[in-house]
Amino acid sequence: MQTFQNYILGQWVSGDGVEMEQFNAITGAKIGEVSSAGIDFSEVLNYGRTVGGHPLRKMTFQERGRMLKALALHLMERKEKYYEISALTGATRIDSWIDIEGGIGNLFANASLRRQFPDLPYYVDGVAAPLSKNGTFIGHHIMLPKQGVAVHINAFNFPIWGMLEKIAVNLMAGVPAVVKPSEYTSFLTEVVVRDIIASNLLPEGSLQLIVGLGRGIIDHVQTEDTVTFTGSAKTGKLLKGLPHISDRSVSFNLEADSLNACILGEKAVPGTVEFDLFIKEVSKEITVKAGQKCTAVRRILVPESFIDEVQSALISRLASTKVGDPSVDGVRMGALATKLQVQRVRENATLLAKSQEMVFGSLDEVNVHGADASQGAFFSPILFRNNNPFINTDVHDIECFGPVSTLMPYKSLDDAISLARMGKGSLVSSIVTPDDQEAMDYVLGAGSMHGRVLVLNERCAKESTGHGSPMPLLTHGGPGRAGGGEEMGGKRGVLHYLQRTAIQGHPSTITKITQQFQVGADMPEANPHVFRKYFEELVIGETVFTHKHTVTDADIVNFANVSGDNFYAHMDATSLEGTIFERRVAHGYFVLSKAAGLFVDPKKGPVLLNYGLEEARFTKPVYPGATLGVRFTVKEKIDQEKRSEDDIAKGIVKFLVDVYDETGETVALATILTMVRKLDQSN
Repeated sequence: MQTFQNYILGQWVSGDGVEMEQFNAITGAKIGEVSSAGIDFSEVLNYGRTVGGHPLRKMTFQERGRMLKALALHLMERKEKYYEISALTGATRIDSWIDIEGGIGNLFANASLRRQFPDLPYYVDGVAAPLSKNGTFIGHHIMLPKQGVAVHINAFNFPIWGMLEKIAVNLMAGVPAVVKPSEYTSFLTEVVVRDIIASNLLPEGSLQLIVGLGRGIIDHVQTEDTVTFTGSAKTGKLLKGLPHISDRSVSFNLEADSLNACILGEKAVPGTVEFDLFIKEVSKEITVKAGQKCTAVRRILVPESFIDEVQSALISRLASTKVGDPSVDGVRMGALATKLQVQRVRENATLLAKSQEMVFGSLDEVNVHGADASQGAFFSPILFRNNNPFINTDVHDIECFGPVSTLMPYKSLDDAISLARMGKGSLVSSIVTPDDQEAMDYVLGAGSMHGRVLVLNERCAKESTGHGSPMPLLTHGGPGRAGGGEEMGGKRGVLHYLQRTAIQGHPSTITKITQQFQVGADMPEANPHVFRKYFEELVIGETVFTHKHTVTDADIVNFANVSGDNFYAHMDATSLEGTIFERRVAHGYFVLSKAAGLFVDPKKGPVLLNYGLEEARFTKPVYPGATLGVRFTVKEKIDQEKRSEDDIAKGIVKFLVDVYDETGETVALATILTMVRKLDQSN
């Protein structure tokens, strides 16, 4: 037996007494004890804000991303240890894979987001807004890391994924975290956190762990703190409604269990690939993690004309699913996390049984392989049937957080949409159909009541991640009963931990603050040419003012010959009547190509290559006789890590290409991306 510890204030400590005993879900044997009693949560949160927050906020997004990548690699090397311990929660190898490698995958995914952020500790949001006639006063937005702490209250079903998918986001944003996993399975979270702390990859104070009940943990949250809660809607709403949460305007993200629906499309008739996919997907969602997923399918909607075929096929698959000790060959479903969960599932399933028919399974008996059903937290998969779901509506209100789902018929797709929406807001819904129009009609009709919609058919089945798998680059959350929150979501999730602030001033001042060149800012002439400077030497705003070129008819003809672009506006002056053009016009891409010829310094130097073009647009027609010049300005710099010891030390530089004519008016704008060598090759 072991006493699992909290990690707070830079040390591992045990709480006072015993708040909770933890048990092996398969054998019922006692694993250990946990407690967080006696902990001063005010000190814990303040330690995170100060000791952990300061170094995180100083790091750039690039540095934070590299930190997350290193942490992911560190944990991946130790994953087999986590699999061994995960089995004590009743999880099969596949169940554990979702929790362990799915969680680590969140670290990798969020690390990759660094490419979407500037090389700064804060984010520059959107584009500048002109606020004055002469351009000397503009506005912009920046988003700064909140100087608070993220308090994550997680559910029992994903002790690793639940932590990693959340801290990946707040750490990427530059905000420290205090993680409070469920006391029932926190022994697994504790093992992972010990490896994280021992790695020394995170700044001290950026991650703290509470393994016990954590009573009072959110009593001390302040305005810049963020609370996330994953679990029952009832508990989540109770916490979110605490007066001090509202009084201090504390951000509270609620992700609650919901009555998710899977719909079999009318075109997915028996005998089609999609029909078979539906049966496989639904049966998997009933049994994976023993149904203990907030995204599991609770309501199964099928056309009434073949509901009997669906029922028969589902029963056949469920009957072949072996329940028991995951270490036994052939076992496909393990135990629930605790006997308390068994009790709760049975209570709610008993309520559902009053208004619908049980067509498979038992509330009291389960055939278990390799274990003693009376000792472990086992529960039979159960399939209900509700022939009148518009009348017998308990199914849209009562959730069994286990391997329980209800089959119900619909007469038309509109009925299916109405039934799906009767869940009062869900994390996810899915439709299995070979017909894209049917998929579109469902998504547009039901989507506003679901945080995510999966469309499954033969074309995507091999690579589909499935109904129940939230992805780190997509939002996870949902309206109504699901809590109304969002977490993850790629860049969207990171922005959740940042405070958007409007800034106003002269373009040069805004350029300094944003570290991005703003039109109207000072443009000191580059000397030497910017292509002769190394990454560290380049200064935001410095500009090359090029020589001029007068466009001729021959330029247009020659470019058409080279490019093959013989669009009439360039080549046929007799076809311009009724168009916006006065006479034959130069190709937009000729204008950019000629601009490159003007701004490029051709000799070998620090510039390695040009690898991209962004935000290109042509703002004024260029006719033969126009004289073009270019203002070529350092717009933004982004550091880049070396991929190996032999890699060239370099950074990314964005240049603003402003092409103007003899009147001084801009005719074309673009941003080019270049790789520029660094001075110090050891970086």
